[in-house]
Amino acid sequence: MTMVSASTAAAVDRVKQRIDAEGILAIRGIRKEFPGVLALDDVQLKVRPGTVHALMGENGAGKSTLMKIIAGIYQPDAGEITLRGKPVTLKSPLDALEQGISMIHQELALMNWMTVAENIWIRREPKNVFGLIDHGKMARQTQELFDRLNIRLDPLAMVSELTVAQKQMVEIAKAVSHNSDVLIMDEPTSAITENEVAHLFTIIRDLRARGVGIVYITHKMSELFEIADEFTVFRDGKYVGTHSALDVTRDDIIRMMVGRDITDMFPKIDCPIGEVVLEARNLTIPGVFHDVSFQLRKGEILGLAGLVGSKRSNVAEALFGVHPASSGEVLIDGTPVQITSPKVAMEHGMAFLTEDRKETGCFLILDCLENIQTALITRDHVRFGFIDQKAVTKLAEDMAAKLRVKTPNLAEKVENLSGGNQQKLLIARWLLTKPRILILDEPTRGIDVGAKSEIHRLITGLASEGVAVLMISSELPEVLGMSDRIMVMHEGHVAGFLNRDEADQVKIMDLAAR
Repeated sequence: MTMVSASTAAAVDRVKQRIDAEGILAIRGIRKEFPGVLALDDVQLKVRPGTVHALMGENGAGKSTLMKIIAGIYQPDAGEITLRGKPVTLKSPLDALEQGISMIHQELALMNWMTVAENIWIRREPKNVFGLIDHGKMARQTQELFDRLNIRLDPLAMVSELTVAQKQMVEIAKAVSHNSDVLIMDEPTSAITENEVAHLFTIIRDLRARGVGIVYITHKMSELFEIADEFTVFRDGKYVGTHSALDVTRDDIIRMMVGRDITDMFPKIDCPIGEVVLEARNLTIPGVFHDVSFQLRKGEILGLAGLVGSKRSNVAEALFGVHPASSGEVLIDGTPVQITSPKVAMEHGMAFLTEDRKETGCFLILDCLENIQTALITRDHVRFGFIDQKAVTKLAEDMAAKLRVKTPNLAEKVENLSGGNQQKLLIARWLLTKPRILILDEPTRGIDVGAKSEIHRLITGLASEGVAVLMISSELPEVLGMSDRIMVMHEGHVAGFLNRDEADQVKIMDLAAR
């Protein structure tokens, strides 16, 4: 047995004390500027080992920018990063990983044409004696990792076949597989259900017990108080403050984030509900969903709830003609219609906000104006064969301002915006079409608490003007707070309906889990 000298043990203790005092990760005076935008201005952050440190702030506050600096994606213009008490320069994501920092990004970054196992072990694939990838061993390593994390996925499944929530769990497993000292989680629960959130929190608590320092970004207040030890707030790229999660209330945090009180998160207006505008009769896609029937009325907000695998989004895509149903009927104003494409759906006054803004929503390489106006350029905005660009630009600017989209101007590329601001752009795009039937799939995913209240106010305002709204959400408080009725799905069929006055989380989950 090797004996450790007293001087060596004392030195180790001094290092441990310094790390406990200074944090396993410490950020000081970080500044980052992009063309026309000061994203970070002299911000700070300290993460202690064995703790969950929540980073809070509105969209555009600079949270994701700082995390990308810590992960080696961006380089700071000024400031210092220390890791385990020593200054470091993080030149690339690979450099950050090698120094013990891994990150789960807000936007999924998996390779759809590769298997789950290949995605997790990319650049770290086990090799056989001939130097070739040992796919059998890689699958076994993945299964062992999934067993440890209690994730039920096939390591050999193609990522393209997974749901958004399943992809999120793969991202989580991939990050954990690096055994890093610092783990950054940027909106890890934005695409998963409450059951999966509970599962993730079990994983986080295990990592915390092992001494990992976790930076946790979320817009969900309930998560902060359940999992975080302390939190730091940014506002408009500046550091506001750091507090223990035990010392503040939800309202304190909101005031720090937005600089004002938000008194009504779900400003539901009771408005007259009129005649049936949209009706689905026995819609079916074999192997996906079957016999889905419901009615949606003028001025009504119909919430659509269900666990992952309930096929809520598939129904929305069928209604909008993205993947039309194989059988069944869609009626608009009582007349059967054939919705064979999104173009046909739009001609019937429908609009559809997709759940995955990166894959099926935003055109990331185009600018903000081009993204907003893609659904707006119709006969109403074309004169003598030419787009009335002045009118279109004015409408886009007004809606972007109304939704408080943070961007230097509408010429900015969408890929440079935060995820929440990308979501706002998509909502702006569809609201400008003035739809009669509005399908919203996770409308507030990745949006800060202040913007959520504004989006909710817009939705209920549209309903009061007679728009029929079908709203899919994984957040039960949102479903309960905004809906006139709730339709619950389970494994591809309608499990039941609940009226607003009788619905609660227990009843919804009882139907969703049948």
